[in-house]
Amino acid sequence: MGPLIMAPLFDTHCHLDAGEFDSDRDGVIARAQAAGLCGLLIPAVHRSNFAVVRDMAHAMPMGAYAVGIHPLFVARSQRSDITALAEFLEQHRDDPRLVAVGEIGLDFFVESIREGVAREEQIHFYREQLALARAFDLPVLLHVRRSQDELLKWLRRMPRMGGLAHAFNGSFQQAEQFIGVGFALGMGGALTFTRAQQIRRLATQLPLRDLVLETDAPDIGPSWLTKGQRNEPAEVAQIAASLAQLRGVSVKTVIDQTAQAALSRIPKLATIWPSPSV
Repeated sequence: MGPLIMAPLFDTHCHLDAGEFDSDRDGVIARAQAAGLCGLLIPAVHRSNFAVVRDMAHAMPMGAYAVGIHPLFVARSQRSDITALAEFLEQHRDDPRLVAVGEIGLDFFVESIREGVAREEQIHFYREQLALARAFDLPVLLHVRRSQDELLKWLRRMPRMGGLAHAFNGSFQQAEQFIGVGFALGMGGALTFTRAQQIRRLATQLPLRDLVLETDAPDIGPSWLTKGQRNEPAEVAQIAASLAQLRGVSVKTVIDQTAQAALSRIPKLATIWPSPSV
């Protein structure tokens, strides 16, 4: 796919370090650039890939990264890993490409309980990582699944830090509450499915200045990928077009305003990603 329009197209959430990309990661990056992508944010999910995402972000002009422990990786983590995260943040605090703490959050979907990720331990890791984000003056990348109210409870107890709420699928009222504490909401492949009515309502009714584009690649593929096809960051271009069609605005409007939303919530991105024309 060629570039849709000359505008600062960002993928604010892509797991480029995933094993699904091991065989052709350079090709994935090249296709993303050919699609017009000029900003890619790679979150860590576990202590073991803090350095991996850092190296990947530094290997490309458009790369940025975040480090944190994902709620579904809490079961295979030790509490000492929070200390390791603090040490990594201290060691790399002057790295302009380290832009946030994440992916952190809570996952109360039934499968997470079956995987042995106890709710109380998830909350402990979440609280401790919020405290680190505050200590290092960084925003956060939030994983939000069946956990909106609990996430908000702890955010309200912290000084405002803001960030991005990835793959948001809460109510309109919850969306407004996340926006009210400084977050933009991630919109990705899910909005391209007509059955995803709640997400499509949010994508249509919330201000564009409070939304960001993402793929979550290789996960949450858009509707046009067939079963077995891998999601890639290049798909963010067509996701932008889908959001524009839903809202009845130009693709450039979507790309520019969502880019501004990303830069305003993750301030360090402005040093490495281009600014929109708005």
